[in-house]
Amino acid sequence: MEEVNGKNVLAVPFPAQGHVKPLMKLCHKIAKHGIKVTFVNLESINQKITAAGKTSDEDEDEDEDEDGVDNIELVTLPDDDDGETRGHDAIDVLKMAVKLRATMPESLKGLIERINKASTPDSKISCVIADVAVGWILETATELGAEPLLFMPASAAPLALITHIPDLLEQGFLRPDGSVKGDSIIISDDIPVWGKDELPWCIPNSTEAQKLFFESWKELENPTTKWILTNNFYDVESSACNFIPNLLPIGPLLEDNASKSSVNSYNFHADDVSCLSWLDSKPPGSVVYVSFGSSAVFSQQQLDELAVGLEMSGRAFLWVVRPDIANGKRAEFSDGFAERVGELGKIVEWAPQEKVLSHRSVACFLSHCGWNSTLEGLSNGVPFLCWPYFGDQFHNQNYICDKWEIGLRIDPDENGIRLGHEIKNKVDMLFGNDNLKGNALKLKEMSAASVNEGGDSYKNFHKFIDHLRNNVDR
Repeated sequence: MEEVNGKNVLAVPFPAQGHVKPLMKLCHKIAKHGIKVTFVNLESINQKITAAGKTSDEDEDEDEDEDGVDNIELVTLPDDDDGETRGHDAIDVLKMAVKLRATMPESLKGLIERINKASTPDSKISCVIADVAVGWILETATELGAEPLLFMPASAAPLALITHIPDLLEQGFLRPDGSVKGDSIIISDDIPVWGKDELPWCIPNSTEAQKLFFESWKELENPTTKWILTNNFYDVESSACNFIPNLLPIGPLLEDNASKSSVNSYNFHADDVSCLSWLDSKPPGSVVYVSFGSSAVFSQQQLDELAVGLEMSGRAFLWVVRPDIANGKRAEFSDGFAERVGELGKIVEWAPQEKVLSHRSVACFLSHCGWNSTLEGLSNGVPFLCWPYFGDQFHNQNYICDKWEIGLRIDPDENGIRLGHEIKNKVDMLFGNDNLKGNALKLKEMSAASVNEGGDSYKNFHKFIDHLRNNVDR
């Protein structure tokens, strides 16, 4: 770790697993360069992280690199929330965002003022990095004399789309509520098409919520920030990146690029590392890894169909089944399911995903196509079976299947259910398609090249570090 130089960066994620963890990975990289980071979480999120860390079965290697840990200070803000907005669907997320907007600026202002009052002139907050979902806090940063920067944990494509919103409205492709007049939106031949229900602000069955989400995305049209740091790399999204002149791709942010102990502690669920020894017992390229991230929920009927499909495939599978995955409740499997699949199947509540995806036995990733999972899969050369749930995940699926050609869609029936036969058939198709694996391995090489010395993301990150050291005025 480099010598601490007095700079102090404040980082504020949106309170969700897919936002907190990538920002922490970025902050750990910053801290390793001798820059202090103050990382802000809501009290409820900190409690989840603490509980997951205490119950994790993972044994840490005493010799593991801890560079940068001492440079990260963890602080919390009160939730000011009655707990009613802690659900999984888009409307609950929106409710939480609205409440945060009403309460966080004032509490964050108080936090920064307390830190600055207790600091030497050289260690006051000099820069605030805000997740795009809480980008409005940058007004507070500017008011208190800190440089405002945005962090985008998702792909660059939604930001590229946002730059076109005024034209899309003027030309009649979008309505004022964000809905599409035709069947799709296209902004470039090199960026996959957005279907009418695939826009990042689309919320089925709630016009009011969709309009509010649309308005929040529109606020990013002209952000007053020098850079938008993004967890992607130029070669994988060059066209989208080119639409945003102040974009700085610095990804993929992976655990290989940061201290594993620090990053793993930012899970909301405890890793069940028993799955790693189970994977050790399986032949190379034989296992279907199934995980839908931290938020997706399903009906019991849909989970039953997935169980049927996995069993019918006859393939070994590792399935992450969170305790709340059945619409907030525990999933219940049919009598005899566990006995029938035996050692062919392994079910855990949470898995150390990057270690799983890098394991030699994993053949494919049945995924919700969240951006973090997408990057982790392609960075390990793993092809996908796509099952998006919400927001940008549908467009990530279009990248995976249409642009990069490293995966297949699992299609729903007319009732929105993905049937067991469809799941089984797509598993068979993927295992029989060498082109998907070949394309995935090419992306793995591109991903590694971007973050290695001399790569685009490597150079962008060090450009950012040099800026923090030399050009941020207090």
